[in-house]
Amino acid sequence: MYCNQCGKAIPDDARVCAYCGARIGVAGFKKELVRPRNNRRIAGVCAGLAEYLGLDITLMRLLWAIISVMTGIFPGLIAYIVAWVIMPESNETMPVPATQQQVTHS
Repeated sequence: MYCNQCGKAIPDDARVCAYCGARIGVAGFKKELVRPRNNRRIAGVCAGLAEYLGLDITLMRLLWAIISVMTGIFPGLIAYIVAWVIMPESNETMPVPATQQQVTHS
């Protein structure tokens, strides 16, 4: 089986791609409205909504900005803060990049 995001070969029973972290076989996966730890700009509200609705993150940010400007900045800002407080943070951890430094014990 191949990952739809990065195109690399992955095991048939994999739920997550080991290379890019994309979810595989989302048919049996329960969607959760959470703020992801990666791809966030301020608090991850737009990234979480985009992932939940299956939209592009940039499109969601653009829609949020347009709707906020059309209704007045204050309601959009209040809605963002409320979503920030209400939406739980994702339990998924961010991948740690490998370093070339040697670890020395003292």
